[in-house]
Amino acid sequence: MARRVTGKTIRSAVVGYGPACNMGKLHATYMNNNPEFDLKAVCDINPARAEEAKKDFPHVDTYTSLARMLQRDDIGLVSVVVPHNVHSRVVLQCLRAGKHAIVEKPMCLTVREGQQMIAEAKKRRLMFTCFQNRRLDGDFLAIREVIESGLIGEVFHVETFGGGYHKPGTSWRSDKKIVGGPLYDWGAHFVDWVLNLIPSKIVDVTGLFHKLVWHEVTNEDQGRAIVRFASGAVADIQLSSIAMVGKARWRILGTQGGITDGPNNTLKVMTLVQGRHAEITVPHKPTKWEEYYANIADHLLRGKPLLVRPEESLRAIAVIEGAERSAKAGKPLRVPCP
Repeated sequence: MARRVTGKTIRSAVVGYGPACNMGKLHATYMNNNPEFDLKAVCDINPARAEEAKKDFPHVDTYTSLARMLQRDDIGLVSVVVPHNVHSRVVLQCLRAGKHAIVEKPMCLTVREGQQMIAEAKKRRLMFTCFQNRRLDGDFLAIREVIESGLIGEVFHVETFGGGYHKPGTSWRSDKKIVGGPLYDWGAHFVDWVLNLIPSKIVDVTGLFHKLVWHEVTNEDQGRAIVRFASGAVADIQLSSIAMVGKARWRILGTQGGITDGPNNTLKVMTLVQGRHAEITVPHKPTKWEEYYANIADHLLRGKPLLVRPEESLRAIAVIEGAERSAKAGKPLRVPCP
């Protein structure tokens, strides 16, 4: 059990304030808007980005050296918002400085990195978790409610898709050495969703990748992971930048029905009513990303369970890394975190 934060507020900081999706600003905003957090500092190696953070949050101290910021005794939690290939290094630096740590998704690039971070946090009795905020998306919350109600029976097949036909950007998110590949970025959310919908051990993973169109970047154009579970369920996760013909984000089959996307922020749910097929429209729930940080406060101040346990995020990395290895081997492979 991670040691709790003493006092009434969690003194916190953000490392990484880059312009990509403004995720550093998002984390800082959630901390700043929650009275149980006291945002103390922001660090970015780029002085211009540190200055931008100061404009956005005039009361915080800004740094271009993480080591200097971590010397402060009045910071107990650091949210790490840096490129994927340095997640592990920066998180370990924070943990070794005695700080609780949140890391942006994906947790890391390899299972070994994830295991190192989890072990370090446990050794020091510190909280470590991953920002899987999209567990709180309105469509996913509605899907979980439908499944848990038993309306579609036992889930045995999940397809999920993201993407379209578009030229990748030129930022680090298109560089495979930095980002990890197409399943590590947006795909980390998709894999996390699937693993939360199918509560069964993973049997194996098959990875399929294409590099056909966008040769000016090093990421593959399309990535796909097919996951088999001990329950017999199968998941098919696909992220693409060469899908001229797309498909629904969700197609879920159960023994008594199914779920797919409906119009205007709804789900189309098929089920059986007295042996007859019935279609039900289910509205999305409100998206509640801010509840992620409310849960962090509950955990650190009151000892409540984490919304996202690091071992859960590690399973997602095992699937993604397994898909990469499978594609190279040309066959399904077992993963180390079933």
